[in-house]
Amino acid sequence: MSRKTFYTERDIEALAAQGITTLPLNDDSVYTELAQEKARSLGISFVKESAAPQPASGDAPVAQIKAAVIAKLGDTVPESIIDAAIARVLATRR
Repeated sequence: MSRKTFYTERDIEALAAQGITTLPLNDDSVYTELAQEKARSLGISFVKESAAPQPASGDAPVAQIKAAVIAKLGDTVPESIIDAAIARVLATRR
């Protein structure tokens, strides 16, 4: 059974405060109507995970970085947020 990730208005506000502008979603992502409205007002876009930019095959360290972050934070931060943060950092480095 897959674990659902829920997003509320507060979650969206916290993401915006971190500078997140894109939130990858998958079939296990659930968000409230207020979260959707807050995201729209703060300029955060929801995108299907398959449409999110994927790291190039030469980016093997991405998996190591993600594993290290998850090891440090546990399940306190949704993986989609970690993926978005890593993608954003990598986009600024290229």
